[in-house]
Amino acid sequence: MKKSLAILGTILAGAAVVGASFALPAGARQQRRTGEIRVQTDLVTILASVTDAKGRPIPDLTLDAFQLSEEGAPQKIEHFEPETNRPLDLALMVDSSMSTFKDLRFETEAAAHFIRQVVRPGDSLGVFEFAETVSRLADFSDDVTKLQAAARHIAPGAGTSIYDAVVLGANALRRRPAERRRAIVLVTDAGETTSISKFDDARRAAIASGALLYTIVIRPIKSESGRNTAGEHALITITDSTGGAMFILDSTDQLDEMFDRIDRELRTQYLLGYYPRPAPPPGSTRHVQVDVKGSYIVRYRKEYFVAAAPE
Repeated sequence: MKKSLAILGTILAGAAVVGASFALPAGARQQRRTGEIRVQTDLVTILASVTDAKGRPIPDLTLDAFQLSEEGAPQKIEHFEPETNRPLDLALMVDSSMSTFKDLRFETEAAAHFIRQVVRPGDSLGVFEFAETVSRLADFSDDVTKLQAAARHIAPGAGTSIYDAVVLGANALRRRPAERRRAIVLVTDAGETTSISKFDDARRAAIASGALLYTIVIRPIKSESGRNTAGEHALITITDSTGGAMFILDSTDQLDEMFDRIDRELRTQYLLGYYPRPAPPPGSTRHVQVDVKGSYIVRYRKEYFVAAAPE
């Protein structure tokens, strides 16, 4: 049975409570030991995807290939996992608006194939559909048969609530256990029309969740003059902020290829961890830069939010 998630008041309030990453929140706290006060910061973790110019993942890089800075200050990478195999929690969100109706059956079959491909032991996946509202069709689990059945039951609707979908997917992932990787895969025509949430709600929720956003946009009309591009441009910004990737398709025939590419990338990522120096002020927004040696493209979450000091 569908669990309607259209009521957003409580969820939007949750989106305002932000953390640093999927692993540990970043912030500063003081410890008193034998009369000495020292500042301790929590580990900030960053997932980095490194590809060549054709989008092919680059494996086997070593720690010395990476440089990391926060607010322009170089940071020491204290934790490094090449090709991390940490368990993955993934929110699969499929646009079921009427604008995509003619391609919906193909989309759902491609999604079912992706579920079979991406879910591995220890992973979990949740299935969502969105049109004018957002509904969770299957709770997070590793039951591939159940998840595929949910994807195949996505039904057409009216309107497209992209911002609501991102907020709800991000908040659902934030409630998953720590020390796990998080990702949202969003399939849409990008024609935002009916969200209660605003652009900045969606962007902040996505960043706070620590999830990578992978956006697959299927353009029903190739010419910009003939389609609603507001959602498309917004998704470019949100996707880039999280360190995910955006794929623009002119046909659903390319869906399987894009799902394959996302699956490969999710299995060839680097996990970087560092303790910010100087310690970030409570309630601040921090900007991160990761560079890698060689003629490669590196994508990563470019900012995080430090929890406010307790009152």
